[in-house]
Amino acid sequence: MSQEPIHPAAPPPASILRISTRTAFILALFCIAFTAIMAATYQATKPALEASARMEKLALINAVIPRDAYDNELLQDAITLPPVPALGLTEPTLLYRARKDGAPVALVFEAAAPDGYSGRIGLLLAVKTDGTLAAVRVTEHKETPGLGDYIDPKKDRNKAHPWISQFNDVGFAQIPAEDFKVRKDGGRIDQMAGATISPRAVTNATRRALEWVQPRTQTLFGLSDNATYQEARP
Repeated sequence: MSQEPIHPAAPPPASILRISTRTAFILALFCIAFTAIMAATYQATKPALEASARMEKLALINAVIPRDAYDNELLQDAITLPPVPALGLTEPTLLYRARKDGAPVALVFEAAAPDGYSGRIGLLLAVKTDGTLAAVRVTEHKETPGLGDYIDPKKDRNKAHPWISQFNDVGFAQIPAEDFKVRKDGGRIDQMAGATISPRAVTNATRRALEWVQPRTQTLFGLSDNATYQEARP
C-alpha cells in the first residue's frame, strides 16, 4: 500500500507573526544604529570639511586679489547676485567685498563666457574701486588641451607671464571698451595663433563684466551683509 508523502506542518499564524515582528524589530534597530553612526561621523567631520572648503575658496579668491590688499572677513562680507545675463550667470551667486581699514578695496565675483570652443568658461574677477581689474582667473573650462586651455594659468606653458595676466591692473582707462578684444578682432588683447576662440570668449566676458560692475560699484558696497542685489528698474 502506497503512503502519502508527509509534509511538515506549517507553523501556526501566531509563530509567523512573532518571527515577522522580531525581524522587523532587528531591521529597525540596525537602521537606527546605522543612522546614528552616520550622523556622528558627519558631525565629527563637518568642521574639517567646512574649514577645507573655506580654505579652497579663499585660495581661489586670493589668486585674484592679494591677501594683504584687504583685512576684513571677506567670506562674511558678501551679498547675493541674482542671475545676471550681462555676467553670463543663470543662477544666483555670491559677490564678496574686500575692504582695508573699513574702506572699499575691490569686488570679487563670478562671470561666465558661454561661447568657449568647448562650451561654458567660468571666471572669477576682482575689480578695484577705481574701475580696474585686479586680476581674472578661469575657474571652469573644457577647452582643448594644449591648444585653447592656455586661458588657465595652470595649463599655460608661459609660467612667467601667463596669458591671463594681461588683465592685471587693466580697465577702460588703459584699454577703451571698443579696444577691449583680441587682436584678431582689431583689439589690444594678445592671443596665440591658431587658438583664438577661447581667449576671445574670456576677453569678451571680462569686458562685459567690467561694463556691468563699474556703474554699480558704490551700490554693491553699500548693501548690508547677506542682502540680495536687485537691478534698478528703468
